[in-house]
Amino acid sequence: MTGTTVTAPTVAGSPVTSAKPRGSRAKRRSTMLTVVLWLLALYFVLPLFWLLIASTKDNADLFSSFGLWFGDRFALGENLASVFSFRDGIFVRWVVNTALYAGVSAVGASLLATAAGYAFAKYQFPGDKLLFSITLGAIMIPLTALALPTYLMFNSFGLTNTAWAIILPSLISPFGVYLMRVYAADAVPDSIIEAARVDGAGELRIFWQVGLRLLGPGIVTVFLFALVATWNNYFLPLIMLNSSSLYPLTVGLAQQQGAAAAGGGAQALFSTVITGSMISVVPLVIAFLFLQRYWQTGLATGGVKE
Repeated sequence: MTGTTVTAPTVAGSPVTSAKPRGSRAKRRSTMLTVVLWLLALYFVLPLFWLLIASTKDNADLFSSFGLWFGDRFALGENLASVFSFRDGIFVRWVVNTALYAGVSAVGASLLATAAGYAFAKYQFPGDKLLFSITLGAIMIPLTALALPTYLMFNSFGLTNTAWAIILPSLISPFGVYLMRVYAADAVPDSIIEAARVDGAGELRIFWQVGLRLLGPGIVTVFLFALVATWNNYFLPLIMLNSSSLYPLTVGLAQQQGAAAAGGGAQALFSTVITGSMISVVPLVIAFLFLQRYWQTGLATGGVKE
């Protein structure tokens, strides 16, 4: 009996080998990623959950009950009343100040970063690479290192203890310039700019009527970053402001915390401070939930090349 030899099929002269199943490896990798994502979610969500639970407790329950669950009394209403009645309702003034500082700074920083990023991406001029390198270097400088020079400069102009001492430094966003430069390079095609020039539009008109519309998602991204940075800024208002009526929420709540800690907590403001902190987080959560779709779109569109 003659034996037959079976050879493996070949593609372009090379034998085809059967692929080994990789399902178990992919499953292990997926499980590991899921665990890591859950741990990261707990890391970010757990402090917010604790803040929400703690705002429903009175001062006694804060120190006698489990931190991640409700106390014996549900004192959220009392805490809210205490927050808004403290020192004749100065908390409302702090909220208005914070909204003013953060809103004006975010809008101004977004416009300046958009204009600078558009210019770096679409124009060539003497020193453009040097200026952009300086901008990138400014990202690496910590804000605390600039605090003292900024204070001395503003003090020489008589701007300390004013709203301008918070707004003007917050208008500068080197990271926003970098982000808009990367985004504008792909989001605004050169062909559209050339077509607008052929139609007789000037450079400023092209930027305002064409560029800004195409850069909308990127502008919202920078706006969100600037809003959060100014809203949570503590060190700059601390050194610039002396009057409590000009304080933002960060400094105002810190002053309340200091009053509560002085004398062993004789003023019993711990629950008031925690509830005020919970209220201060709510606007940022709302802003993020409302703007996250533009934020995600901006990052994806600006980072993909066709």
